[in-house]
Amino acid sequence: MGETRTHRPVLLVMAAFSRYPEALDWGRARAEAEFGPLVLESPRMPFEQTKFYERSMGSGLEKTLWAFKSLMDPLELPTIKLATNDWEQAYQREHEWPESRPLNLDPGYITEAKLVLATTKDRDHRLYLGNGIFGEVTLYYHAGNWCARPWTYPDYQQPAYHEFFDQCRKYLREQYHRGDDATASPRPPRRSLNAKD
Repeated sequence: MGETRTHRPVLLVMAAFSRYPEALDWGRARAEAEFGPLVLESPRMPFEQTKFYERSMGSGLEKTLWAFKSLMDPLELPTIKLATNDWEQAYQREHEWPESRPLNLDPGYITEAKLVLATTKDRDHRLYLGNGIFGEVTLYYHAGNWCARPWTYPDYQQPAYHEFFDQCRKYLREQYHRGDDATASPRPPRRSLNAKD
C-alpha cells in the first residue's frame, strides 16, 4: 500500500493576454494585490499562434507570463481560476472597449515535473478539480527539457515559453533548497469583486 504525503507548495504562474497594454497592466496590479509581488515576468510577446480569440478579443494580441514570489497550495488553483474569471468580467465592465473579452487571464502552477493550467473546459485528458474547474498538464519536464503533449497549445511549445518556465523551475527549486517549501501560500482570492474593489 502506498504512503500518502502532503503535496509540497508549488509556484503560481499566470498568463495574460490582450490587445491593450493598459489591460495587461491592470491584470498585473490586480494579481499582485491578491498574491503578492512577481518574482519573474516575461517580455510581452505577439500572440499569433491561433486566431481562436480574435472574435472575442480582437487582433494584435500580446501575451505575457508572470510567476509570483510566494509559493501556493496546489489545491487553491480552482479558487484562483474562479477569481481570475471574475477579474476579467470586472475589467470588461469598467472599460468601454469594443471587445467582449478585452483581457484573458490563465492561472496555473509549476512543480519540478510539470506545468498545470486551470480551465473551465472538460476534455478527455483533463481532471476535474472542483467548482467547475479542470486541470491540464500542459508541459512536463524530462531530461532537462520542457516537453509537449499532443494537446499542448502551440504557444506553450515555443522556446521563449520554455526559457521562462526554466527560470520558474529554478526559482522553485531554490525555495525548496532554502527550506521555504513550508512557507504560507498566497491568501485565497476574493470571489466577489466589483468596480470599487
